[in-house]
Amino acid sequence: MKKLLGIIAVIWGAGALGVWYYNDASTQKVTYRTIAVRRGDLRSTINATGTLEPEEVVEVGSQVSGQIQSFGADPRDPKKHVTYGTPVEPGTVLARLDDALFRARVDQARGHVARSEADVEQATTKLGHAERERTRSEKLRARNAAMLAIQEYDAAVTGYETARAALSVSRGDLAVARADLAEAELNLGYTTIRSPVKGVVLDRRVNLGQTVAGGSGAPSLFLIARDLGRLEIWSSVNEADIGSIHEGQTVRFTVSSLPGETFEGKVAQIRLNASMSQSVVTYTVVVSVDNSKRRLLPYLTARITFEVEVRRGVLLVPNAALRWQPRVQNVIPEGREAYAMRLRRRDPEPDRGAGSHPDGSADDERSGVIWLPQGDLVRPVEVKVGLSDGVLTEVRADGLNEGTPVVIGATRAESDADATSILPHTWSEPEKKK
Repeated sequence: MKKLLGIIAVIWGAGALGVWYYNDASTQKVTYRTIAVRRGDLRSTINATGTLEPEEVVEVGSQVSGQIQSFGADPRDPKKHVTYGTPVEPGTVLARLDDALFRARVDQARGHVARSEADVEQATTKLGHAERERTRSEKLRARNAAMLAIQEYDAAVTGYETARAALSVSRGDLAVARADLAEAELNLGYTTIRSPVKGVVLDRRVNLGQTVAGGSGAPSLFLIARDLGRLEIWSSVNEADIGSIHEGQTVRFTVSSLPGETFEGKVAQIRLNASMSQSVVTYTVVVSVDNSKRRLLPYLTARITFEVEVRRGVLLVPNAALRWQPRVQNVIPEGREAYAMRLRRRDPEPDRGAGSHPDGSADDERSGVIWLPQGDLVRPVEVKVGLSDGVLTEVRADGLNEGTPVVIGATRAESDADATSILPHTWSEPEKKK
């Protein structure tokens, strides 16, 4: 009796399920939204922002302290002074300090030199006299020792040694005086501030009458970009993307000041001194840019696109086609059971269907599933997934050709006037790029 009741229950449940499935499938009309597979080029990119910087910037300061008396003449127009944007050559006068005090020190040093030279001449004369006295004493003592007292002989020798030492001291004083003169003349020369390199003045940080301090710790007076024909972009790249960037990689970028124009550069350097902000690690990537036409200005903000990989002439589908999943009853009968088993196992559905087959098995190579319309049903097609730019994805499959329609969404309703969207993805749907 129990077995009979069990069989009846199973039959009743199966019949109820069949009636529900029939009613659900027959009362809800499904309309598939499709788009044709197309062939084209695909680029995988990484986006970042950075700042245009001169390749080399030279800070020009003052070696001595003093007051700004005048600025140098502009090489392009002698009637104008050196200011922002002035092109300069090595040795171009940038500014002059008040040199009155330094000229006085030079005159003082020259006087010390003249006095020291006179002291040397005097010491030389005394040495010559002492040498003659010593020579005379030696000759007299050699003829007859009684003719010259020993004290007189010792005095002559001592006078000679003393005169020779005095001459050495005078010569040393003369050397010091000459060194002081050279220092004074050098400091006088430092009152004229000159450009050490060829370039363009980016910033002039002083005005007429301003007193500036000298020395290594003093602030710079002028900022000179060595060559604006070459610029660099310093950009911050997230640690998740830095592995896809290498030296020599092609970079495209735009700037707000020149809308509609795209410029190119090459990755020149990946700096290893990473920085961390709010637990996010970033690396500085330096991009070398040719600015021979001088259209780009320093310190502009650049929106950069690093070209990671390019595929040309490949089959492309929207990412929505790889994400879309139909209802079980909308799948063709021969694929329905395998699809239902996969749904029951609740396999995670990746963005691009990687690693899954229609029957739920796994594959080491990235794979995915797209759905092709077949009458009122859809048919699964396993595809190999290639490059993606976040909107489109490269796919490969036997029998998949350009122009083949693939499902990207569907609508179902109780009637034609009451349609609801199952998955509202479209080809032009904005996607987040890598």
